[in-house]
Amino acid sequence: MGNRPGQKIKLTSIDELLCVPQTAGTTDVDVNAIYPFENHPFKVLDDEKMEELVDSIKLNGILTPVIVRPDDEGTYEMISGHRRLHAAKRAGLQKIPAIVKEMTNDDAILAMVDSNLQREEILPSEKAFAYKMKYEAMRRQGARKDLTSSQVGTKLRADNELARQVGESRNQVQRYIRLTELIPELLNLVDEKRLPFVTGYEMTFFTREIQKWLYEYCRENGIPKWDQVNGLRGVDMAKLTQEEMIQMLNGIRPAQTLPSKITFTERKLNQYLPKYMSMPEKERLIITLLEKWKEEHEEG
Repeated sequence: MGNRPGQKIKLTSIDELLCVPQTAGTTDVDVNAIYPFENHPFKVLDDEKMEELVDSIKLNGILTPVIVRPDDEGTYEMISGHRRLHAAKRAGLQKIPAIVKEMTNDDAILAMVDSNLQREEILPSEKAFAYKMKYEAMRRQGARKDLTSSQVGTKLRADNELARQVGESRNQVQRYIRLTELIPELLNLVDEKRLPFVTGYEMTFFTREIQKWLYEYCRENGIPKWDQVNGLRGVDMAKLTQEEMIQMLNGIRPAQTLPSKITFTERKLNQYLPKYMSMPEKERLIITLLEKWKEEHEEG
């Protein structure tokens, strides 16, 4: 039946278009027997795209099976298809077509991350934790495959290989992984595009306590620029106070406590000491006189 004039055309969701529909090797699994992947880094939101996916499933069913791995309890861990599972539940489905695969923990991590990185839109926080999970899994696999290699060598290979696979530079991949050191409040600002990525990256080098101060500053004074945050890097973090941090972000350098110093000009010294005396000799004489003065006053 043709579309009515003005009727909104429902397009198949990107989740349904990631791969060619498969039927061989699939089985229908109870939607309540599937649980999310542990520490799944990708958000499942009830947004407009989810509404479109729900409508698509109501109209066409699940075109692409989800991928799960079985556990010892008779249930399944989701590998690929978290959004489809959520949409299927909302659409009222009791079962969902699934491909059941036995996988090691690391293989499951790699498959989960790779399937989700194909999404059209990925938040910086999602990419950060996904890269970290995949990087650590690749390092573990590399260490097992080459037990004679050094840890540093394995790390370098994992860095390079991950960068190659995701199509980014190794430095950029490392920046994303570093972003996982941000407190959730600051990371949310990065996701919301209120806190620039490069500024958020700079904030990862501070303690969580200072990051909380930075978040309070962002909330009360606005987002600081990269160079303002970078200017804090040379300060002793153990001695920095919240007030000093605010002053520095506002362009006011806290007063440095310097040791007291007394300066005598040569002209003034020559009023009391012979001109022929060298400066080291004058210094020794002054110290001797001060020590004598100290002894006399201590005795008194």
